[in-house]
Amino acid sequence: MALWAVPIFVAAVLITGIVKKVPVFDEFTTGAADGLRACVKVLPSLVALLTAVSMLRASGAMELLTAAVAPLAQKLGFPPEVVPLALLRPVSGSGSLAMLENVYANYGVDTLVGRVASVLQSSTETTFYTMAVYYGAVGIKRTRHTLAAAAGGDVCGIVLSALAVRLLMGG
Repeated sequence: MALWAVPIFVAAVLITGIVKKVPVFDEFTTGAADGLRACVKVLPSLVALLTAVSMLRASGAMELLTAAVAPLAQKLGFPPEVVPLALLRPVSGSGSLAMLENVYANYGVDTLVGRVASVLQSSTETTFYTMAVYYGAVGIKRTRHTLAAAAGGDVCGIVLSALAVRLLMGG
């Protein structure tokens, strides 16, 4: 069934367009052009964000931040080995995924560190990336309370990931 889902959906869209006398190809090209315009609008924000992430990692600032936050994390019961992932996750999805794979390779998936990293990865968002892309696409300059609320959600996800693993899996 899954093999036929996309062809059936495409056929249904085409048939519906023909029945309703909609110029399907014209609508498709109009939508594609709108998508390209949105990409062009978002590109500067995306390049700036990716450049900042690369500079953060290449400069050694990530290691300094990790070293500064690790003692507090350890006191809170949060594995210090997961701190780099917690710092990078709100900024970069692909960077945090690479860091998650690194955690798995070094500590394993069935360890406290691996489990906390897994829960953290799935319960937080790439806040800064998402804001840059979506707000950049529609031209919003003043984000009001979005950043504070989203960062608060990320902090809750980070802290509660360790607590949830310890409570539910006895870590």
